[in-house]
Amino acid sequence: MGHGHGHGHGISPADATSASAKHVWRLWVAVGLGLVTFVTQVVVGLSTSSLALLSDSAHVFTDVFGILMALTAILLAQRAAARPDRTFGLYRAEVFAALFNAILLFGVAGWVLYEAAGRLSDPPEVPGLPVTIVAIVGLVMNVAAFLLLRSGAKESLNVRGAYLEVMADMLGSVGVLISGLVTLLFGWRYADPVIGVAIGLFVLPRAYNLGRHALRILLQHAPSGLDIPEITRELNALPGVQDAHDLHVWTLTSGMEVASAHLTTESDADPASVLASAQTLLAEKFDLPHATLQVEPAQGPGRCEELPW
Repeated sequence: MGHGHGHGHGISPADATSASAKHVWRLWVAVGLGLVTFVTQVVVGLSTSSLALLSDSAHVFTDVFGILMALTAILLAQRAAARPDRTFGLYRAEVFAALFNAILLFGVAGWVLYEAAGRLSDPPEVPGLPVTIVAIVGLVMNVAAFLLLRSGAKESLNVRGAYLEVMADMLGSVGVLISGLVTLLFGWRYADPVIGVAIGLFVLPRAYNLGRHALRILLQHAPSGLDIPEITRELNALPGVQDAHDLHVWTLTSGMEVASAHLTTESDADPASVLASAQTLLAEKFDLPHATLQVEPAQGPGRCEELPW
């Protein structure tokens, strides 16, 4: 139809990498550390009949499973980038994994609260010394994984999910350590259920935030912090632009924001100049380097039609 059409710095199959892909090795290390903790807790828990260790081992298993799922999503996204029929690859798989991780966190937190409620009425006998030793081992492993994933959690929603799981597991180790020490030193059997309630209450709001962020992406909401009316005003204020409309901004996955818009130009405006200035504005002021912009005249066959939806 004779429309001017342009892109900013695009996401091509050859060089597309998500924010999560840079941290794959860190996630693998976190999986290894988590497996060491899990096996240690199961072996010692079964040999000592410690309900505390067996309960926390279930928490650790959930965390390891969640991180493995995040890794699978990242690897799928990387391989799909080479497929020509998948123009955005499978980067959304990372977001689905993050959402499932949030569901797992909700489930674990609910289970911990349920178990803690039962123990308040009938506290089990928890052997202090073996529980304390295993809790220290688990805490060291979790702190190492926590430090490995901390930087990636700021860049990737998927890594953030794994980071929150490790954080929850680290708190679980701290809780088991405290309950083991209290039982060992004072013989107070209520330490375990009280710590369990504290851990569950800490995990729940963080699981909610992770799930909310994932749903925002899946529902294609604009990235938080971007003022869409302001973007429209700035585009309308560009020289040669008569009207900016049909503006859409969404997140493909962590670190990949995408935008599209139609720009109606003045009759004497240069479409190439309008396109270049709009791309520069979106990239430099709003951090939207990947923008698809359609430049169209005010009158004539190049004018887009209003859509019914």
